[in-house]
Amino acid sequence: MRILITGSSGLIGKILFKSLINHELSGLDKFEFDNNKSFHGDITDIDSILPFFENTDVVIHLAANPNSNADWESVSDTNLLGTYNVFEASRLSKCKRVIFASSNHVVGMYELVKPYSSIVAGNYNNLSPGSYDLVDHKVPIRPDGHYGISKQYGESLGRFYFDKFGIEFACIRIGSVNTSNSPLVGVRQFATWCSYRDISQLVQKCIDIEKLGFQIFYGVSNNSWRFWDINHARSTVGYDPQDNAEIYRTQFEKLKPPS
Repeated sequence: MRILITGSSGLIGKILFKSLINHELSGLDKFEFDNNKSFHGDITDIDSILPFFENTDVVIHLAANPNSNADWESVSDTNLLGTYNVFEASRLSKCKRVIFASSNHVVGMYELVKPYSSIVAGNYNNLSPGSYDLVDHKVPIRPDGHYGISKQYGESLGRFYFDKFGIEFACIRIGSVNTSNSPLVGVRQFATWCSYRDISQLVQKCIDIEKLGFQIFYGVSNNSWRFWDINHARSTVGYDPQDNAEIYRTQFEKLKPPS
């Protein structure tokens, strides 16, 4: 399978370059990269990137301004125009499938509502894992900033490209993938963490499935306190996350300053 990864120099791009070893990979990024399979290009200029899409079976679109607190001006070029250009280049090159790195910030405002607000704060009193409704792919969007809005735009654009042109799409609302590959960054990540091998597996499943259609999945590990649904990804593409943030709980408690 010939796969192009935009944003290949970023954290998830590097993870996928290591995990998708059974495919013919190429990358596209405007920043420095540390592999000889990536090309330099700016996704805000469609003419300059179009040649890199030729003969591609799957595009994994990661390139974006990743700052969840970014202002509108900061996200408008890369996350809006750039995403349009990537999808349009995919269409012009007759690519049949796009995997879009969406974000949990598309539904971020749910975290202001109980019980989710309690869970992300680590206040588990009167709660038990799985005793609450999960945020799934059918809930109304509730973006928590301009970044979340830009990612919802990408999902809507993907829906249009599927309905209009038949390009299959998997929009993965990615949780917390971080440089430590653990939830030790903060208590919220005991709900939102996604391990390297789980995000890699989900992407691989989206590549392998014969018929994908248009789908929205949550990229999160099987954490006891997760509040995003994984059953849709499990039943649709066979996602079977292997990790649970709770294996780090004792270590996390030891890192907390004494009260």
